[in-house]
Amino acid sequence: MTRTIKSAIKFHPLAAGVMLACGASFTYADPTLEEITVTAQKREQSLQEVPVAVTAIGEDTLLQNGVSDLTDIQKLSPNTTLQASRGTNSTLTAFIRGIGQQDPLWGFEPGVGIYVDDVYLARPQGAVLDILDVERVEVLRGPQGTLYGKNTIGGAVKYVTKKMSGDSRVSVSGALGSYNQRDLKVAATTEIADGVYFGGAIASFQRDGYGENVITGDEQYNKNVLSGRVALEFNPSNDLWIRLAADKTRDDSVPKHGYREETGPNGEPVLDSVYDTESGMLYDNSVETSGESLTAEWQLSDSVMVKSITAQREGKSETSIDFDSRIAPDFDVPAYYDDEQFSQEFQLNWEGATSNLVSGLYYYTGTAAGAFNAVLGFYEDNPILGFPLTQLVAGSVDTDSLSAYAHYNWSFAPDWNLSLGGRYTRDEKTADVLKENYMGLYSPEFQDEYYPDADDSIPIGTLTDYSNSDTWSEFTPHIGLDYQFNEDIMVYAAYSTGFKSGGFDMRGDATALPSTKDGFDPETVTTYELGTKSDLFDNRLRLNAALYYADYTDMQVTVQSASPAGGFVSAVLNAGKAKIQGVELEASLAVTDNLLANMTVGYADTEFVEFISGGEDISDQRDMQNTPDTTAMFQLNYSLPMESGAEVVLNPSVSYRADTQIFETPNPILDQEAYTLVDMSATYYSADGAWNLSLVGKNLADKEYRVAGYAYTAAFGRPGLDTGFYGPPRTVALTGSYNF
Repeated sequence: MTRTIKSAIKFHPLAAGVMLACGASFTYADPTLEEITVTAQKREQSLQEVPVAVTAIGEDTLLQNGVSDLTDIQKLSPNTTLQASRGTNSTLTAFIRGIGQQDPLWGFEPGVGIYVDDVYLARPQGAVLDILDVERVEVLRGPQGTLYGKNTIGGAVKYVTKKMSGDSRVSVSGALGSYNQRDLKVAATTEIADGVYFGGAIASFQRDGYGENVITGDEQYNKNVLSGRVALEFNPSNDLWIRLAADKTRDDSVPKHGYREETGPNGEPVLDSVYDTESGMLYDNSVETSGESLTAEWQLSDSVMVKSITAQREGKSETSIDFDSRIAPDFDVPAYYDDEQFSQEFQLNWEGATSNLVSGLYYYTGTAAGAFNAVLGFYEDNPILGFPLTQLVAGSVDTDSLSAYAHYNWSFAPDWNLSLGGRYTRDEKTADVLKENYMGLYSPEFQDEYYPDADDSIPIGTLTDYSNSDTWSEFTPHIGLDYQFNEDIMVYAAYSTGFKSGGFDMRGDATALPSTKDGFDPETVTTYELGTKSDLFDNRLRLNAALYYADYTDMQVTVQSASPAGGFVSAVLNAGKAKIQGVELEASLAVTDNLLANMTVGYADTEFVEFISGGEDISDQRDMQNTPDTTAMFQLNYSLPMESGAEVVLNPSVSYRADTQIFETPNPILDQEAYTLVDMSATYYSADGAWNLSLVGKNLADKEYRVAGYAYTAAFGRPGLDTGFYGPPRTVALTGSYNF
């Protein structure tokens, strides 16, 4: 049996109504795909028995694909977008099947839930998780409103770390590569008493920038991340397992500013490299996240298990955004974020002869706070004001959420299974919002740190100053039916729902739009899905497919524009409705004992059916953001066994993304045309399994492709200032690990 083919299939994109076959294992005499266990429905199940669209990528597949953080998962899961948000390094923009959230402002909720060992990460800051001591990553597509709750209307991404057991181990791994990449990871576990294990991992990820700031000489797109995790696991008996874990990550990468896409308003030429900038902002960037969790699993009987997950997390960010990326202080935005959360989940799982139940109670409380200055220096030339203007935006949102859920499966006849689920959620939010105008550069809260040489700014008006609260209750049901035609083919149909929580607009201008004090309501999605999962030709071919249709209503639409009197006006309105339909196909074929072929294809047909702006329906002028209509990947995984017992695995892949619109409004300057990326790796595994060595090449054709941008021209009527942010250029790295 070859490690290459076993690993590549065993943990490759899992199909659940559309997924790539994961979990293949081949013997030399009869290559077959190996079954893999997933926890998409919060209990252990075989991939091919789970009527859920889920992709799972395990440790060896992560290694062979050169996956360094969550954004590298994007190509392995169809209809999925996972990218670093615009001017940030570790804030995640996540979209699945056309649904997500691009704006990481505090108080706004994500549309794709991120989980670390079943602990929900409420904020996108720091969510571009680096791969450290990971067992697997799971991507669940479609609304997960019953088992995972609010803010998973697009789907969920689960980051699963390894459990400890067995002998003591120490693993050292690292990477040397392009742009002076220097990564080092050390992980260790040991049994400190009978049934008591202690372990931890620490990692440093360092890389020079792909470009530079031509004004300051600072790097652009560099990486400077330090991350660590410790855990204590206790097995007092075969029926009880307890884990106490803590983690911390600090990202001190240089602030990332945009590339001006066209000649500037004063004739300034574009820069030579898309990774360069000419921003005049001189400020540091720091994102720090940390958390602790206590997880306990108690098997009360052969049929009943209870589980408790207690967790708290906090994050702090200091960042700077230069919207026009010029030396002039035109819309420079220094900002800070401060958030904390506590969650408690109790689960009761029951397993019967022909039925099972997953049920639970979930409580969440958290505070998301922040402040920023919008330094509008260009208003020095404004004939209305005649002086530079700064707007201070500050506030916080307190959230208390309580939910109860149950998901019941019943095999009511041979080969037939019915699933019924529902979740009731009650959300209460309290917001404090402040927005003020100042004459001058920077408000007093930011001036001493960011611009100490400037004259004192003068307050000239309060636009927003209010406290308000609101409560929303939602019930999100699920109904599913699946039928096992034979031991090789299963078909299923499912009705699933989800919602993204309502809230308050931290940028809201109560003077221009008094209704901003009332906040905005949740948005909801209802999805109908038909799927099949099949292992064909004596388990040599895994072919999984899904068709889905979604009604997306009460969409939270953010509208920002310049105010004729100076500054900007923001509004979040439940002004959108859309329909999304598509297909996902994943396949793995054991071509020979040593050759595996993998393919994924995703198609999404998205259409706004209503988009209200200024009292008019302009849905024919809008389209879904961050959602190419086609995504695809083809990959070969070839194993070369050696007489010594060692093995070399070759892993070339080609991935494709169709034309992508950055925002709902078409923008010919920022929108990205279709592109194809070529990657390849070669991995050597030693005969004794103690060490491996990989040569990993990404974007080998050195394709320039835009992943985000700021539509400065459209929002403020200043032509020539739209800025873009780009995916990594060609990189080559030598990685390796040694297990003691």
